[in-house]
Amino acid sequence: MIVDRYLRTKDLAQAVHISVQQVRNYEASGFIPAVARSPSGYRRYTQQHLVALKTARQLIGGYGWPLAQQIMQAVHQGKLGDALALIDERHAELARTRLQLEQTLAALSVLAAQLPAATHAHVSERLHVGAAARLVGVRVSALRFWEQQGLLQPIRENGSKYRIYDEQQLRRLRIVALLRQANYGFAAVRTTLDELEAGQPQRAVAAIEQRRSELASISWHCLEAMAALYGYVREFLDEYSFTTPRLRLNRVTQEASVQN
Repeated sequence: MIVDRYLRTKDLAQAVHISVQQVRNYEASGFIPAVARSPSGYRRYTQQHLVALKTARQLIGGYGWPLAQQIMQAVHQGKLGDALALIDERHAELARTRLQLEQTLAALSVLAAQLPAATHAHVSERLHVGAAARLVGVRVSALRFWEQQGLLQPIRENGSKYRIYDEQQLRRLRIVALLRQANYGFAAVRTTLDELEAGQPQRAVAAIEQRRSELASISWHCLEAMAALYGYVREFLDEYSFTTPRLRLNRVTQEASVQN
């Protein structure tokens, strides 16, 4: 309910179906602009605060709490360029993940045929544990834990006894990392590795398809969040210029023509 031209904390909470305390948490975290106080100390929210709150919740759905917080803080600090850079980084990350999934899916048929004979294959790639962990984007501790679970069996380097991942183990590592990312338990991962070695990669393919579906959902939430952010900035933050480069160029050309 509007009190004069202001909104109460309760009004914002009811509008987005959250608690009053959650509204205050969003305010304290910088998701909405600073709020003025009445002489008696009550918060005086405006329509901008309500739209900012709705926009923030849309952003959280697509970008997660920490990144959404950084984006909204940058916007309210007048740093739209920084906010857009954060958004671009997230989109690039999604694109890289999607590409990796597509490549893994395309390679699975080859992988299924290669794994049974991998012990006789010519080894052209050998990585230490740190490099192998970076290759799949996980911590070294994860590889060691997976080794303890019997999912990986890296060889030991002569002399130093360092763990070495050859082509066979790197193939297994990629599949283990993928399945764990898709929330498969260790028993399911072991079964999948067995299926791959038996030439039956159905479970691994299903995990990839599940992850692709999840990425599509995340991308859709990002699209919705961008629409909300665009509307919020256009309506309430007049200091930003939305003139396109082409329009600016035409304007410069017109001004030059007038001067001549």
